Amino acid sequence: MKRKRFIKGVSIYTEDGWIENGYIEMNGGEIGGLGRMEESPAVSPEWERLDLSGKGLKAIPGFIDLHIHGAGGADVMDATEEALNRIAGTLPREGTTSFLATTITEAPERIERAVMNIGRYVEKGKRVVGNDEGEMEGGRAEILGIHLEGPFLSRKHAGAQPVESILPGDLALFQHWQEISGHLIRLVTLAPEEEGVLSLIRYLHETGVISSIGHTDATLEQVRRGVEAGATHVTHLFNAMRGMHHREPGTAGAALLMNQLMVELIADGIHVHPEVVALTYRMKGKEGITLITDAMRAKCLGNGKYELGGQEVFVADGKATLADGTLAGSVLTMDKGVRNMMRFSGCTLEEAIRMASYNPAKELHLLHRKGSLAVGKDADILLLNEENELVFTFCRGRLAYSLSSVVR
Repeated sequence: MKRKRFIKGVSIYTEDGWIENGYIEMNGGEIGGLGRMEESPAVSPEWERLDLSGKGLKAIPGFIDLHIHGAGGADVMDATEEALNRIAGTLPREGTTSFLATTITEAPERIERAVMNIGRYVEKGKRVVGNDEGEMEGGRAEILGIHLEGPFLSRKHAGAQPVESILPGDLALFQHWQEISGHLIRLVTLAPEEEGVLSLIRYLHETGVISSIGHTDATLEQVRRGVEAGATHVTHLFNAMRGMHHREPGTAGAALLMNQLMVELIADGIHVHPEVVALTYRMKGKEGITLITDAMRAKCLGNGKYELGGQEVFVADGKATLADGTLAGSVLTMDKGVRNMMRFSGCTLEEAIRMASYNPAKELHLLHRKGSLAVGKDADILLLNEENELVFTFCRGRLAYSLSSVVR
């Protein structure tokens, strides 16, 4: 029997704008209906009801993080089911309802174990997703695929990627990883100027995999060649790439100029200065930015010493660095990133939703399932309060997070 929920008394952000004092039906993992309360259907007694009238809550689509390595003490490279469960169970606390499990540059056999583990995890999830009995230990964020960050990168801009494991473009190696993952690699970060990478970009484009320019020393012209080969995305704009200069626009300048490129932003105020976030928004607009966290295992934990790619990472006051001070991912949460984007750039909540939900779904060709609230789409739903703070998260109709004080 499918789980059925009826939420009433909330404002709903739909593909056609806001519905005030609305209702949402969750029929199993999908949105079965939504609209104004005066038009709501009769609700059968077996449905679970959540009356939020007068609470000032608004419903928006769940966030999709295309670039995240870990959370809650776990990392994708741990290559265990437990680690992926920990990450997927932690992310709903910040409003992330689906994500790309992101690898890091390590020895090929370590990457192989990680992508095989993700493939097994996703396949197991497909076998149990039809089981609607109970909450299945609560809702979890859904893994939509793999973001392969490296190893086909530039040593000049390795960042926190272990330099000793960086490789030239290797089509056969990628094809092997894609095969053993169950064809789950959806996005690859690579440096277009490096040996063998342009031919790999062409292959990725032909097979429907997103090529993302990152960890690169590419000039404007080299970025242009990458775009001509099929690159459409830029990994954590401004970080680990050739910067912009008035005599050579570099990777960053090319990313701002080329409409073909969707850029990732880490809106924590650390990786990119708030004023540069505002500049990026002015240049790229809501259609050209995807908000990401690039978070590592320390997300949702405290200050301390952690690990990333076999390297010690030190976290203090919201900043994660290697021993030499190099930034090593982030501990940013998506809900805070959305609020920061609004504060730094002056964009609206609706525009921030575009960057955190709609754009990543569009890039992954998943708008039929994700990215907005509409009948028939997955019931990935967030409820925010008047300060745009997270109150409830539903992942495919399952309650995954709640701030219980709201319903007292």
